[in-house]
Amino acid sequence: MSSNLQSGDGRAGDVRTNARERLVLMSIIENYIATGEPVGSQTLARQFGNQEGMSAATIRNTMAALAEAGLLEQPHTSAGRVPTAKAFRFYVDQLAGMMRPLNLTAERREQIDESFAGVGSSQQFLERTSHVLALVSSGVGVALATAHEAQVLEHIHFSRLSAGRVLAVLVTTSGMVQDRVLLLDRDMRLGELEASARFLNENFHGWSIERIREELDRRIKTEQMEYDRQLAAVNELYRKGALEGEAAAGPVIFVEGVANLLAGEIDRERLRTMLQALEAKQRLIELLSAYVDARQETVRVVVGLEEAIPGTQNLVLIGSPARMGTENVGTVAVIGPTRMQYEETMSAVAYIARLSGKLFPGAIE
Repeated sequence: MSSNLQSGDGRAGDVRTNARERLVLMSIIENYIATGEPVGSQTLARQFGNQEGMSAATIRNTMAALAEAGLLEQPHTSAGRVPTAKAFRFYVDQLAGMMRPLNLTAERREQIDESFAGVGSSQQFLERTSHVLALVSSGVGVALATAHEAQVLEHIHFSRLSAGRVLAVLVTTSGMVQDRVLLLDRDMRLGELEASARFLNENFHGWSIERIREELDRRIKTEQMEYDRQLAAVNELYRKGALEGEAAAGPVIFVEGVANLLAGEIDRERLRTMLQALEAKQRLIELLSAYVDARQETVRVVVGLEEAIPGTQNLVLIGSPARMGTENVGTVAVIGPTRMQYEETMSAVAYIARLSGKLFPGAIE
């Protein structure tokens, strides 16, 4: 039987299929996701029933062509076929072309929305995201804050040390405490310092330090005509370095749900290697940074993570940048087995990535 399939370097873009081959391949993948067992021609023949041209012999020939193209493999001589990583890439491409942007049930959307109740900052949003994605998927929920989002204001306090000398103590939502002695051009009394701290804490709690500086610059320029003593005091403290902070130790990453991988993994040695790889958070940061571009508009699906992290074969990354308005605040992702519910997981990642803008509608001017 002639085939339109072409093998290549493993990317889904190299695959050419006719309608019958696509139908058989998609059916095999969906059966394998559901059962974890090799799929035989008799199983497909029963599912297709009396569909024209889909006899068991025809299906066997089609499966042979799919195997020749590197899309199916046979674990045992007498067993059926299982999809390869290349087949899963093809499957994801087909889903991306067919699915609606947010193909989630109303119940699932409601569950996700309720899970984010009470979130008041981007840092809290990312931390909650790793938990929610682990719950709604069969994999590991991961959320990575951008470098500047790692410094998010929890609280700031000013103490007068002596004339013209003030101690600024900056606490971030990640638990980092930074202190700095400010040398001012004029002396400030306790009342001014307390009012300045109250202004910053009430207006900018949960904002990144970088965004606070940008917003203060904007307000100072646009409110020159209404320049009052409080804003003048805040400006003096800001200009002298109250919001400089120290360089963050590194991006903040939240990971939950590694135990979800235990149920589907049989090989204990490979499981140990896999868990060690996922517990190395620096490797996960590198993985997300390499595969999820802050400029991308759609969910990215990567099959075959062992190329980036040895020991993670049979794992898939589904990730997307999370934004507030036009500003990227981090990356949200699921790392799970190739046998996962792709459509729902892709939709959940897309939905949560967009949810940040709804949770903080006033955060971006």
